[in-house]
Parts: sequence; structure tokens; C-alpha cells
Amino acid sequence: MDRNLALEFVRVTEAAALSVARWIGKGDEKEADRAAVESMRKAFDSIRFDGTVVIGEGERDEAPMLFIGEKIGPGEGPKIEIACDPLEGTTITALGRSEALSVIAAGEPGNLLHAPDTYMDKIAVGPAAKGVIDITKSPTWNLKEIAKASQKTVEDLMVIILDRPRHADLIAEVRAAGARIRLIGDGDVSAAIAAARPNAGVDALIGIGGAPEGVIAAAALRVMGGDMQGVLKFRNDHERARAKKMGITDENRVYTIEDLARGNVMFIATGITNGSYLQGVRYFGGGAHTHSIVMRSETGTIREIHTDHHFSKKPRYGW
Repeated sequence: MDRNLALEFVRVTEAAALSVARWIGKGDEKEADRAAVESMRKAFDSIRFDGTVVIGEGERDEAPMLFIGEKIGPGEGPKIEIACDPLEGTTITALGRSEALSVIAAGEPGNLLHAPDTYMDKIAVGPAAKGVIDITKSPTWNLKEIAKASQKTVEDLMVIILDRPRHADLIAEVRAAGARIRLIGDGDVSAAIAAARPNAGVDALIGIGGAPEGVIAAAALRVMGGDMQGVLKFRNDHERARAKKMGITDENRVYTIEDLARGNVMFIATGITNGSYLQGVRYFGGGAHTHSIVMRSETGTIREIHTDHHFSKKPRYGW
């Protein structure tokens, strides 16, 4: 893929982040999400490419979401498939909490998993534990293997888990195994990336979250040298039926990181609220500052981009 596209796509996540930042802490999840989606869609249309959303926020009849199968961009130029989450962390944005992002992954046709908007059971680790995880085995088994590969004890490990009732048994097992836990309310893309970042103090992400976030995180982990496995968890028969139409016939298939994001892929994110990796949107007189990251698997390049946006010289929200 053209490397210039990666820098063009930063404008997309910046636009969404700038739009949604006005809704931080206001308690309105729907308006925050709407602002992010509308700005992202408009920003995509300003870039010369022929895009298709393969992992989005919902189905065609759930507008204004960027729906699976939606065509984006002017329809000219390179064909690119997009996995996106205009607002990763809807609830934490509404509550003014940390780790909200606007994020996309991009790849050539066939490089990103095509799946319905559903859940995914995931395990993600950094480079030290690459190749040792097995999601078909117990959390205890995986923790022992991660510890061994990382030259740590299980008691040294820090595991991020979404704080959900469905994870009660998982949390109990991880605690019984001796590992430490960081429970989060939302934002498992940031959590997966943290597992692959040196000195981030996180060794693994384990548990069930969104499948779109799983595909997006896999693109980042590919660049960072980490590892990930996932199994789709359908919530109803409608999702199963849609999955079959999309070519998914084995409900129990284990997707490796290469299945989720293969070949040349890009990962682009802009912070909305402050996080452990990216700073959130910060306003100054007449403008705002954004902090973004761009990753490309083809070169292994990871760039951090700090941008000052002056509202008097460009459209209000940066697209």
C-alpha cells in the first residue's frame, strides 16, 4: 500500500477525535458516537481511494454507523479495506475517563478478516510471548506459558480484563493462578496494544470483547511483534446467519493474528481522552492539539504525530 495513505488516514482519526472531544464527560454516548461517525465518514470522502468497510460498528439499517459493506472514499484510486471504530470507548468518553481513541486499520483486499459486528474471545500478548499462547487451553495454562516465555513468575504478570459479569469465572481463575489483574470498563484496543509495548507493565489481554476491536488490534500487534488469537462469539442466530453469508462456516475456528490481519496492513489512532499511550485532545485559544500514532507492517515503522489544528485556517473539526 502507498505509504502516503497512512498519513492521509491520520486526518480521518484526527477529524473524528476533534469532533467527539466536545462531548467528553457530558454523559451523552449517542451524540458522542454520532459526532465521531459523521466526521470520520466525511474525512474518508476527502481522500482519493476506493474503500470498503469490512469491520464496522453495525449493519446497514443502524445508521449513522459506518456499516459493514459501506463504500467510502470517492471510489477512485487504490482499493482499500477498512476496519474502523470512530469512537473506541463510548462510555468512557461520556464519563470523561481515560483511553478513548478514534482508530482504524487498513489493508489491501482480503487482508482483514470479514466478520459481522459480534463478540470475540481474545488473548493478546507482546513479543516475549509470541507463539506460546493457545486460546483453546485454560487461562491458567496460558498464564504459565506467558510467564515462562517472559522469564517471569505468574505472580509477576499483569492481565487486563474487561470488567463485565461474563468474566466472573475468568477473573476468579486468573486470581487463583496468582496473576495480577487490571479491570477496565472499556477500551480493549488500547489494552491489547499495551500488552505489546515495552515497559507498559501489561503482559496480556484476555477475555471477550468486540470482534471489530479484535481485528483492529491485530493490525497493531502485527507491527509491534506481538501475538493474538480469537474465536468469534455470536450473540444470536441473526449474527450466525450473517456470518455464513460472509463465508464463515466454522463457529469454533481459532483465528490467529495472521487470520485477523494478514499481509501489508496499517494501524492509525488518535487519542480522544488521555491514555497510557496517546494524549487526548487538548484545546488552546483558537484551536486544538491532537496526538496520533501510525503503524505500517510493511516497514515496521511506528510514528507518533503531534498536530496543532488552527480552526481559523481549516474546517472546524480538521477533516
